[in-house]
Amino acid sequence: MAISYMEESKQFKVFAGSKGQALAQRICDELGCPLGSVRVDRFSDGEFCAYFEESVRGQSVYLVQPTCPTSDNLMELLLMIDAAKRASAYKVVAVIPYFGWARQDRKDKPRVSIGAKLVANMLQTAGADRVITVDLHADQIQGFFDIPVDHIYGSNVLAPYIASLNLKKLIVASPDVGGSKRASNFAKKLHVLTNHEVPMVICYKNRPDFNKVSEIRVLGDVYGKDVVIFDDIADTAGTLCKAAEVMMAGGAKSVRAVVTHGVLSGNACQRIEESALEQLICTDSLPIDPACCSKLHLETLALSIARTISAIQNHTSVSETNER
Repeated sequence: MAISYMEESKQFKVFAGSKGQALAQRICDELGCPLGSVRVDRFSDGEFCAYFEESVRGQSVYLVQPTCPTSDNLMELLLMIDAAKRASAYKVVAVIPYFGWARQDRKDKPRVSIGAKLVANMLQTAGADRVITVDLHADQIQGFFDIPVDHIYGSNVLAPYIASLNLKKLIVASPDVGGSKRASNFAKKLHVLTNHEVPMVICYKNRPDFNKVSEIRVLGDVYGKDVVIFDDIADTAGTLCKAAEVMMAGGAKSVRAVVTHGVLSGNACQRIEESALEQLICTDSLPIDPACCSKLHLETLALSIARTISAIQNHTSVSETNER
């Protein structure tokens, strides 16, 4: 579905950082506009600079770049924002499909940083006028900003795919207690799409350290069910794979994992390949090579983001195009 490009085509331009090129091109295809040209030059010591190869004066500039590891990607976005402001852009909108450092959203132990707040401050200091992002790790991160934040829900593209599988005994699982609200909303959306009641179970996990899970227990009955584990991030995929193993041991018919952001660090792809998971379904919020894992299925966020950009440009409701 193509979205007509505005007649006053010079009102906005879309650009992309190094990690946002593929998604940005798909967004532009939906909008029916060209992808702008921005260049990043690197010095031999690792320092780099960003500059636009076309005028952005008086334009609303949309910069597509996930702030995924390494921190170079965040720095690249900050430099592009600064360059656009100094080139007299009218508005600068940071389109951040994956908002890195979002797991550091509170002071959960003494003498620890709150990385998500720091990143919000940096984006505003650089000159961002607005942020578009997808499935923040915690909704309250929107409150870290003093500029508008448009929060897109990945379930809008992920739920229709699950519904299309026509799973007869569908049940949604939250990988931990903290994600139960997110999983519950996903189950409600599947209920609307399938016109069938979609129950939910919750996993209790003991995490002794970052990226380590020692124990998982399933609170609820999964016997004979087609389980869909829903979460926002798959990093090492340790939780997902261990949960799938426990659920299959509990008599589940099949187990799939649905996540918005496929970080897939370390040997995550190999771990998924060797796990009891039948599929891992992700969005393209991060640049993922589909060939990294035969169980991987990708759904694009391009249309959702394009609709959000169109709504902003036309001064219409963003929420009506992005219901939870």
